[in-house]
Amino acid sequence: MSNVISQSKTVAFHTLGCKLNFAETSTIARQLTDAGYQKVNFDEPAKVYIINTCSVTENADKECKLHVKRAVKANPEGLIAIIGCYAQLKPEEISGIEGVDLVLGAKEKFNILSYLDDLEKSESYAQIHSCEIDEADFFVGSYSIGDRTRAFLKVQDGCDYKCTYCTIPLARGISRSDTIDNVVANAKEIAARDIKEIVLTGVNIGDYGKGEFGNKKHEHTFLDLISELDKVDGIERIRISSIEPNLLKDESIELVSKSRSFVPHFHIPLQSGSDELLKKMKRRYLTKLYNERVNKIREVMPDAAIGVDVIVGFPGETEELFMETYNFLNDLPISYLHVFTYSERENTEAADMQGAVPIPERKKRNKMLRILSEKKKMEFYRSQLGKKLPVLWEHEDKNGMMYGFTENYVRVSKPFDEKSINQIEQIILDKILEDGNISIKETQFEDFLAKI
Repeated sequence: MSNVISQSKTVAFHTLGCKLNFAETSTIARQLTDAGYQKVNFDEPAKVYIINTCSVTENADKECKLHVKRAVKANPEGLIAIIGCYAQLKPEEISGIEGVDLVLGAKEKFNILSYLDDLEKSESYAQIHSCEIDEADFFVGSYSIGDRTRAFLKVQDGCDYKCTYCTIPLARGISRSDTIDNVVANAKEIAARDIKEIVLTGVNIGDYGKGEFGNKKHEHTFLDLISELDKVDGIERIRISSIEPNLLKDESIELVSKSRSFVPHFHIPLQSGSDELLKKMKRRYLTKLYNERVNKIREVMPDAAIGVDVIVGFPGETEELFMETYNFLNDLPISYLHVFTYSERENTEAADMQGAVPIPERKKRNKMLRILSEKKKMEFYRSQLGKKLPVLWEHEDKNGMMYGFTENYVRVSKPFDEKSINQIEQIILDKILEDGNISIKETQFEDFLAKI
């Protein structure tokens, strides 16, 4: 390995998991580039490799190990630091992975710069700088700007809910929020970079306001936040990421329906369509409330996209209870599903519950819901054909085609045109293609006739 590579201040990043992780990685990257580091691709030789981990599923832990191997292959002398949820939950386990030199918990990850100067390649176990999760009671504002068309803006962190399957409160700590002033300032910074779309992210963004000023009181609410963001000039679109159904109030739905910048797209976790299982999961709603939220959205925004998270194979999920979920989702006017197969996680109540569902059955149920998701998506897409909608075009050229999303999350394609990158254009949705995307209607002649 050349001395130039090992001594230069280069850094590479890889992010696993959610939009929140991407926002935080981007913020840490800006800290390091401000300190003189040059960012390079993850498969290139670098002095430092930083892997921001997830631990929602068992597979995410395995992915961390896979990317450590990638970093070692790119530069055997490179320093490897692990941050994120897996690093908080399993620091000792990670420290024993060959090649890892530094493990930073939830409290330390934003101070990574202070650890790098004195860090040396480890021959055995990595350095661990972790904390008790109740020490992670402060907020660090973050946003991602790697994509030219959209940015992930972190507004909230942590969670006070005690869902029986979830390790996120153990990995990220208590619910806390950025101040409205800081969120608005970050949104203005993003707008100044000519980024057209902001996606609001957090662990439990509907709980926004808690911890805003270092206490557990709600001085502001999620409604207050989106009301202020709707006033920010320069942002064409704001998209709300996943929000709990019990925290998505009618007032917020009404605001989005009348907003100048918030788009008609909601992603609302359900997890199960069985009230019996929702209670075992310690969710804070039942199917009646969920149904009311979806119907309220449809009432005021008939063309809104509504996405749903659902878990299959939770302990005690009999065939009958699974079919309750299937039928509930089949009857709901939703647009698509994100389907997760339950996996046992240490230090969660569900891991000790009776009635484990065999793995093959979990996979079968997952497949059934994925097929249902595709059916729902196609139904939704067909309902949009012939409509004239604005699409934000992305920068990638994939085999001569470019792609973009309408406000209501319909993915469309057209032949690549560099002038369209990061532009919002009015298009007519024409037909569903074999790849599942929608083509646009050629309207040049119609536009010409309209001008004469």
